[in-house]
Amino acid sequence: MIDHALLTVRGLTKRYGDRVGCLDVGFDLWPGEVLGVVGESGSGKTTVLHCLSGRLEPTAGSTEFLQRDGSVVDILRLPEAARRRLARTDWALVQQNPRDGLRMAVSAGANVGERIMAVGARHYGQIRDAALDWLTQVEIPRERIDDLPGTFSGGMQQRLQIARCLVTRPRLVLMDEPTGGLDVSVQARLLDLLRGLVADLGLSAIVVTHDLAVARLLAHRLLVMRGGEIVESGLTDQVLDDPQHPYTQLLVSSVLQP
Repeated sequence: MIDHALLTVRGLTKRYGDRVGCLDVGFDLWPGEVLGVVGESGSGKTTVLHCLSGRLEPTAGSTEFLQRDGSVVDILRLPEAARRRLARTDWALVQQNPRDGLRMAVSAGANVGERIMAVGARHYGQIRDAALDWLTQVEIPRERIDDLPGTFSGGMQQRLQIARCLVTRPRLVLMDEPTGGLDVSVQARLLDLLRGLVADLGLSAIVVTHDLAVARLLAHRLLVMRGGEIVESGLTDQVLDDPQHPYTQLLVSSVLQP
């Protein structure tokens, strides 16, 4: 029986002087759950993700994470070394531009292998085998293992970034517009891949997206943000099929209009 959220966020706030990036954001994320965060550009959804990932320092709030040993720590108050260690093991960030999440000067196999080495793997054969296995899982031909990421298409680069992130089997994956900038057919394949991996690995994930179709396909629950605040939350189908807040109604109707 699950009796504790994997991630408990309370009062998360980021201010830039008089301007608010996000204000008093709070939610629980349960083991095996995918939470979607949607809203237009400037709604605060990316600010929330960057505060969680450590790319931004929040003005206020707490972010409690349930560790593997059952203890709970506030990520925002951990020493920097402990936060970096957590980011190498239990957390992963899939960035919108895969080039920001890859090392472009080393091979595809090295990109995957580096993350395993960061958690202690040292046997070259085992590292290469793990890299080959993960390239196969994300539908990259095994013979491309020694190729540089710059020789890959945008969709293949994103799949490689996903392999790099998931090879250590993190318990929480943060995804920032994971299908942004890809054409529709590539998006569809990538979404199918992500949905399968999340289900097979039992991952918890937070997916930030402006695309409600992506949110519907991947997320169990949704947070709708506007002006840095959560204006509606609930089960994904419930929010998208019967939106209660006028802003959510506007978002949904703009998608449905021809």
